[in-house]
Amino acid sequence: MAERRSGNGSSRNGTGEQIVSPKDRFLTVYGRKPVLEALADPTLDVDKVILADTVRGASAAEIQRAADASGVPVQRASAHRVKVLAGNGKQDQGVLADVVAPRMRPLSTALSAGRPPTRVLVLDGITTPANVGMILRTATAAGVGGIVVPRRGVAALDPLVVKASAGVAFRAPVLRCGSAAEAVGMLADAGYGVYALGASTSGSLFDTDLPNRAAFVLGGETAGVSEEVRSQVTGWLSIPMPGEVESLNVSAAAAVLCFELVRRGGKSSH
Repeated sequence: MAERRSGNGSSRNGTGEQIVSPKDRFLTVYGRKPVLEALADPTLDVDKVILADTVRGASAAEIQRAADASGVPVQRASAHRVKVLAGNGKQDQGVLADVVAPRMRPLSTALSAGRPPTRVLVLDGITTPANVGMILRTATAAGVGGIVVPRRGVAALDPLVVKASAGVAFRAPVLRCGSAAEAVGMLADAGYGVYALGASTSGSLFDTDLPNRAAFVLGGETAGVSEEVRSQVTGWLSIPMPGEVESLNVSAAAAVLCFELVRRGGKSSH
């Protein structure tokens, strides 16, 4: 059946139904140890393992046995194809696994749902995997309904992010779109108030009245909130810091934000 591309990176089939990209359904882990750990974890649903044709001998046999024990199909592909799919040619070791992320979906799908999330984080230019992983863990723990992780401009959802999240990344409510600017535009159009965290703004996170639906932009480690996103922000929030410190690490700021939302009460996921 013929497919056609839509503007948000997904496809639609001949009947007009949206086909979700594999990148919006799976987290890909690569490398022998991460793949074996995923296969051994009974809480994870591994869709498939892809093994490079160049991987032979004991390593290939070990992966095949683990996959067989878990009922996971193993596909063979060229080493180049594995590198492309993994996105990390230096560390893939010729093997990757696609792990189902049950709460990951396109942002457009979440916004069109009957009960879209009321509180959403938007990651904008955060390139350190450890920060992305810790934000996913913290936001999931706090019950935040959605964490927008754009495909461009943010660290890829790879084993480094999964490790930093202590495995929570697999079940985090990740929302995908092309860029942070695209996400903010979609959220504003859907009626969300869009707030950015900044160190020198006048509005305190602890005192500002928030609308029923709000999105919070977390800027990158060096440049902060990007210019494309700044032009679309409706309000700025700061974390009061009476001590002699200029700013917080972005993952620490995210933790303060997330648990301020918890303190205010109500479930942010509905």
